[in-house]
Amino acid sequence: MSSHNHQKKIALINDLSGFGRCSLVVALPIISTMKVQCCPLPTSIFSNHTGFASYYMEDFTDKMVPYMEEWKKLDLHFNGICSGFLGSAQQIQIVSDFIRMFKRKDTMVLIDPVMGDHGKTYSTYTAEMCAKMKELVQYADILTPNITEACILTDTEYKKSWQTKEIICMAEKLANQGPQKVVITGIPQKSFIANLCYEQGKESSIQKVQRIGNERSGTGDIFASVLAADAVNGVAFDESVRKASNFIKKCIVRSNELDIPLTDGVCFEEVLHTLYRR
Repeated sequence: MSSHNHQKKIALINDLSGFGRCSLVVALPIISTMKVQCCPLPTSIFSNHTGFASYYMEDFTDKMVPYMEEWKKLDLHFNGICSGFLGSAQQIQIVSDFIRMFKRKDTMVLIDPVMGDHGKTYSTYTAEMCAKMKELVQYADILTPNITEACILTDTEYKKSWQTKEIICMAEKLANQGPQKVVITGIPQKSFIANLCYEQGKESSIQKVQRIGNERSGTGDIFASVLAADAVNGVAFDESVRKASNFIKKCIVRSNELDIPLTDGVCFEEVLHTLYRR
């Protein structure tokens, strides 16, 4: 029987929102453009993301395990596993089971712990889910929390102003839980937004980009997708973080030019061709 494993593949565990440019809808075209096959495992199906006034949602939790078992029958090998927003403690446990089932020696695991923002957990996030996410972090090779999520995962009190050494301390605490590479995103620095790159055995670095307009949905999913594909393709971590940040900036600039509503995310399709360079 022929193998299904000749091409690089990433398993994407996230929700599918039909409108609003986030989660799987963002990750699939971006990772595909970067020459990696995408294999989505939906956690739930949304008509449009939850930032809209109303939406339809179908929970996929009960279908995730039999879905995984079919992949196991096919003997699929993944170069990367990437998880995003998870809607329950049960889903976090399923992701943990998935990683143990499919992770091989050369499989990169990226966990985007989508838990909260602006100093607060999301309304759907419970104390049990926070505890489960802290357990899931141990399986990550790359962890991409924003500053709020880094605080939650390290039991650090959130504040609006940070010194670099304080953020490095949080990154070290996170790395001690398992990940080799941590990027703490969305650090406010006057007219800039900064990301801190921490890689075990290397000097940490702060990368800044000019703040442009208001926040939009899906930018975290774009960021994680670029990092995941780059990691599978062997791109250096700090270079990948810089690429992801600059690409998001292009997306936001073009979205503002086209007067795209904030709820609709960023029109990354307009600049997607700039992402991959041979």
